[in-house]
Amino acid sequence: MQFDEMTSKMAAGNGFIAALDQSGGSTPKALKGYGIEESAYSGEAEMFGLIHQMRSRIITAASFTGDKVIGAILFERTMDGEVDGKPTPQALIARGVVPFIKIDKGLEDEVNGVQLMKPMPELDALLTRAKALGVYGTKERSVINSANREGIAAVVKQQFEVGAQVLAHGMMPMIEPEVNIKSETRAECDQILLEEILKNLEALPEGQQVMLKLSLPTKPGLFDPLVDHPKVLRVVALSGGYKRPEACVELSKNRGIIASFSRALLEDLRHQMSDDDFNASLGGAIDEIHAASTAKALSPA
Repeated sequence: MQFDEMTSKMAAGNGFIAALDQSGGSTPKALKGYGIEESAYSGEAEMFGLIHQMRSRIITAASFTGDKVIGAILFERTMDGEVDGKPTPQALIARGVVPFIKIDKGLEDEVNGVQLMKPMPELDALLTRAKALGVYGTKERSVINSANREGIAAVVKQQFEVGAQVLAHGMMPMIEPEVNIKSETRAECDQILLEEILKNLEALPEGQQVMLKLSLPTKPGLFDPLVDHPKVLRVVALSGGYKRPEACVELSKNRGIIASFSRALLEDLRHQMSDDDFNASLGGAIDEIHAASTAKALSPA
């Protein structure tokens, strides 16, 4: 797939995006969920080797194809590794799956109810390397914990500034200002976030587009103006801590939004499974998330 083909797939593809981008801090938890305890490995190299084996097993599974999984987000080390003897991005492309890379380096401490992204001084070098490997776009995450307009405005401003840097490299930014689903002011956060994103979209140069990765809103349909916006290529949703059944129910209430799930995709997979059981479990999860992404619940009359 060339860049334009990947853009077309992201714009209109009938599927969802797999988030396979757990990084250093969240890798032990991801491995534990997969059935591998911390006592089973020592040091970062072994830990990342095991998580790469897990991701390779997912990517090469029979059900993991571009028919239902239209994109996948990779951690930097996964991008730099190989699957089936190919660089991971090329292995994804061969299966019809558009590759993205997580570029943020974690979160700052909370200020004004939000956590901004840490500085990324080596971002230009990473983008150059990712582009050369065939990566289509990026994903960058901030967190919103409370309905503080100053804080939320700062998150969105930083996200769009990083997005501009990504666009300058000829890549597609997936902007992720995550609203904490446990926030006591979640509905207000959703509304302020919508308003701030719309402001920044208006300031985006004509002809440019971004993708948005958002927490599912408390009010179904709230993000319709973003789904319909000409400067938004696609709106995708994170599971944000919901288990898969609940995440899929909430997703199905929001037209035009597709999944970009991580834990909700992988929650039933275990290292100890036979290949047949692993493939069946992954295939069932893919079918369930695909249905919620593409077959939307009817709004009440």
